[in-house]
Amino acid sequence: MVSEQVATWRWYKHSDIVVAAAVIGMVVMMVIPVPTMLLDFLLTVNITFSLIILLVSMYNNEPLQFSSFPSLLLVMTLFRLSLNVSSTRLILLNGFAGQIIEKFGLFVLGGNPVVGFIIFLILVVIQFIVITRGAERVSEVAARFTLDAMPGKQMSIDADLNAGLITEKEAMERRRRIQSEADFYGAMDGASKFIKGDAIAAIVIVLINIIGGFVIGILQRKMTVLESLNTYTILTVGEGLVAQIPALLISTATGITVTRAASSDVNLGQEFSTQLMNRPRALGIAAGGLALLAVLGMPPVPFLALSAVLGVTAYAVKRVQDQQKTAMLEKEKDEEVEEIRKPENVISLIQVDVLELEMGYSLIPLVDVNQGGDLLDRVVMIRRQCALEFGIVLPPIRMRDNMQLKPNSYVIKIKGVEVAGGELMLDHYLAMSSGLTEDGIQGIDTVEPAFGLPAKWIPAGLREQAELAGYTVVDPSSVVATHLTEVIKSHAHEVLGKQDVQNLLDHIKKTHPAVVEELVPGLLTVGEVQKVLAGLLKERVSIRDLVSILESLADHARATKDIDMLIEYVRQALARNIVKQYVDSTDTLHVITLDPNVEQIIRDSIQYTEYGSYVAVDPEKTQLIFKSLTANVEQVSAKGYQPVILCAPVVRIYFKKLTERLIPNLVVLSYNELAGKVNVQSLGVVSI
Repeated sequence: MVSEQVATWRWYKHSDIVVAAAVIGMVVMMVIPVPTMLLDFLLTVNITFSLIILLVSMYNNEPLQFSSFPSLLLVMTLFRLSLNVSSTRLILLNGFAGQIIEKFGLFVLGGNPVVGFIIFLILVVIQFIVITRGAERVSEVAARFTLDAMPGKQMSIDADLNAGLITEKEAMERRRRIQSEADFYGAMDGASKFIKGDAIAAIVIVLINIIGGFVIGILQRKMTVLESLNTYTILTVGEGLVAQIPALLISTATGITVTRAASSDVNLGQEFSTQLMNRPRALGIAAGGLALLAVLGMPPVPFLALSAVLGVTAYAVKRVQDQQKTAMLEKEKDEEVEEIRKPENVISLIQVDVLELEMGYSLIPLVDVNQGGDLLDRVVMIRRQCALEFGIVLPPIRMRDNMQLKPNSYVIKIKGVEVAGGELMLDHYLAMSSGLTEDGIQGIDTVEPAFGLPAKWIPAGLREQAELAGYTVVDPSSVVATHLTEVIKSHAHEVLGKQDVQNLLDHIKKTHPAVVEELVPGLLTVGEVQKVLAGLLKERVSIRDLVSILESLADHARATKDIDMLIEYVRQALARNIVKQYVDSTDTLHVITLDPNVEQIIRDSIQYTEYGSYVAVDPEKTQLIFKSLTANVEQVSAKGYQPVILCAPVVRIYFKKLTERLIPNLVVLSYNELAGKVNVQSLGVVSI
């Protein structure tokens, strides 16, 4: 036993040499004559391997289990052609090509060369027109559809990965599998052309053998016309059958392999029996139809026999299915009783999803892929966009229907609390005016939910007209996706939790361990780092450059633990990234500055406590500041610029706190954040 295992291992270890030598031998056979005994052995090997390939393809559960089939198909085609050349040489030279070819010819011809030759031609036609053409077409279509489906499958993998349903390793394995499927079907598409060429070559070789043999038999061997025709017809048919039977097996294996539509846990035979024999009603109807045909005059024995077999099979299958259904119902009943007896598990009831999107029942088509909904794919892109733009990994966004909502409405919740919502019209488009368009489009007046802009719901037929008129036209899915994106950006500081920060730190630690180890937990806790990152996100500052943020915190955390001061230090480290999003193409920053008196009022109003610092400005002065600020913001917005406040570093954070309720998204920069070559142009001054 041990010696056999060692011999098998040695053969497997050197199998590459064996295969290389075999391929070279196939090519040599086309040039060097082969003895008849060796040819008989090689023809037997060809039939054996073809039968093995057919059986392997039938017992595979999925095509990728036979991934070497395209290459094996090419090798077997080359082997068969080399045998054709060798046998043709012997037939034309000696009038004899071994016992196998002769026996096959005599067996098929049955003493009548004409009938035998016609049967052989029928086999060739079946091989070429039916099986070969069909396998080639299936391979071509499978390759095309597999390549077309790759982007969708990749997006599905990304969605599952982002939702936490699979690990990174599982995602890589599934991506590799998709790539392997595309490569396999592409290779099968090309390999099927070899089968077609092989079938054409077989027809040409048959004609050459008959015509050439007939001429050689009469002119060189001095045979009579009948003797020459009989001899070379037998040899030609025998040689053709020996070649066509393996080719037929290989073509059938090709068709079976590429037509396995989906992977399963059963082989082809089990799949056939399961899917054909599990419909007792269909079997019973077929049995009745056969019995009726027997009564109407068809031969009674075969029809009644098959009718009886189908009837008994239908009864047996029906009985088994009823027993299985009864057993399943009893099992479900027992499970329900057992579940009732169990103590109630309320842990799942206290869990709150960080992000939720609830929709009325009329909006379900937006998330139903079968109805053309693409909202799920858009949510995947939103999570990716937030990762690229803000450097945060959003938790999975739970989407569900809510029967308590209006049919066409939706709400967005953060930690179980509704923060935004809107209403949609699925069969309409949302048209938003750019301000330069003429109000000539008929529609239903509404408000765009993300930015509060006036808009109209228009029918699909007016979409092109609205776009030509200068309107921005979007579909309902885009409306929800845009609204969800803006809500996430505005509340990113609420979404980012301590565990999320710990995950980010663990990721950074893999590449920059010194930075993380110096900062956490020696200088700051994870909670303090989370507060700094949340403060940055609250003002829509990206934390993607986390290494620079952590390095800045490590440099200044020894001097102060005040979160507001640490945020200011980090902003100065990120100055270039912060300012570049507000400058124009000429590196000019259009700003509104603060009057020195206003800055002094804010400085004098700062109150320091053990829990942090805050600003307490006199209400009357606050009203004057707000009045001047609002006027300047409106003036700058009218000129087409985004309002940006520029002030002293010590005042920036407090002025932002003072105004965030009046103008939540107001950008406030300090002079220390003007990094690089930035040209500052003042468009107004806030004064009292």
